[in-house]
Amino acid sequence: QLQASGGGSVQPGGSLRLSCEVSGLTLDYYVISWFRQAPGREREGLSCISTSDGNTYYADSVRGRFTISRDSAKNTVYLQMNSLKPEDTAVYYCATVRESLPLCYDGRGVYDYEYHYWGQGTLVTVSS
Repeated sequence: QLQASGGGSVQPGGSLRLSCEVSGLTLDYYVISWFRQAPGREREGLSCISTSDGNTYYADSVRGRFTISRDSAKNTVYLQMNSLKPEDTAVYYCATVRESLPLCYDGRGVYDYEYHYWGQGTLVTVSS
């Protein structure tokens, strides 16, 4: 089970930290990723982290502003979001899949069809 939290309303330029707490899985050799979906738009893969080698990936739309990290003791993955823009407004989801093949590395991208376990979304609204 994945539990996403931390969404809310923030002004442009502000920050939020999303959390994804994973229960029922031992996160060895898993990839945990963040996606978002804005109204009327397709779901977008934003970032991933591999628990086996620590590799990360960021989509161009968030690179340099968002940071993914993991607290293995808490079985939780975070998405620190800085310099938020109105176009970041969306429902944010976390998801995970066992990494039988490398799935998370720079340049590859994050694809929702590859993920088996999903959390409920958390809404982020960026508005003045």
